[in-house]
Amino acid sequence: MNLGLKYKNEEHIFDEREVNNVPYLSFPLLEQTKVVKHGFSTRLGGVSKGHCATMNISTTRGDDPEAIRENQRRIAAAIGVDPSDFTYTNQTHTTNVAVVEEKDRGGKFLDTDGMVTDVPGICLVTFYADCVPLFFVDPVHCAIGLSHSGWRGTVGRMGKVTLELMEQKYGTDPTQVVAAIGPSICQDCYEVSADVIGKFKEVFDEALWPKLFYEKDDGKFQLDLWRANEAVLTEAGVRKGNIAVTNVCTHCNPEILFSHRSTGMARGNLSAFLALSPEAFRK
Repeated sequence: MNLGLKYKNEEHIFDEREVNNVPYLSFPLLEQTKVVKHGFSTRLGGVSKGHCATMNISTTRGDDPEAIRENQRRIAAAIGVDPSDFTYTNQTHTTNVAVVEEKDRGGKFLDTDGMVTDVPGICLVTFYADCVPLFFVDPVHCAIGLSHSGWRGTVGRMGKVTLELMEQKYGTDPTQVVAAIGPSICQDCYEVSADVIGKFKEVFDEALWPKLFYEKDDGKFQLDLWRANEAVLTEAGVRKGNIAVTNVCTHCNPEILFSHRSTGMARGNLSAFLALSPEAFRK
């Protein structure tokens, strides 16, 4: 299908999929592991009205609960998971990562921006409207992680924190992990203050600065969260060839993707989904 997305380059990072008129994005690199079901929603294909139109499953945006339930059913069916298996974060721009066990299936973790699990069928769900989704698949130990990384999370090395917890709980070796950096705001669209850049200068090697940000004539900066998170992952041990880096910007595609920089708080949320496929374990 063709959603009409504007891509930043011609690399094949995503597949655009549609099931029963519900579109979503998937990463071929993650699909090749053959152990997960995953996806990233657009703002299309749902039943929500007004500022949440139409595909929103977040309960924090003032959306109609009945519309949210129908959207959950639709996006779950498209991706091939059960909405009762959706397990959520209530994100607060931390680097808190939860270990999701069978007893947590279908629940929500407060003050949490990431989750890891090795339980088949549990579908991790996180929310976005410009911040960076981070997907992690360990096909060797059959473990996964899904984390939300805005600029604060990136400074806190959310990707590394998630990988370290996977190593601690499941024996994950970062060199064997397949990772993806999902749709989020691009450097061309992401203007930040000198104070924010100061935080990045404190934690990123000076040799990386020219790749991560540049200063404009007005004293503001343009920040590249995609490359910053890629640097976090490679420094944590993930092989560069095992990282899919988005070429889709949320702010560049406001008709198809929710963007906080485009519409402020009057919006729904995009959602990232990642589950270990039970079918893979039955083979």
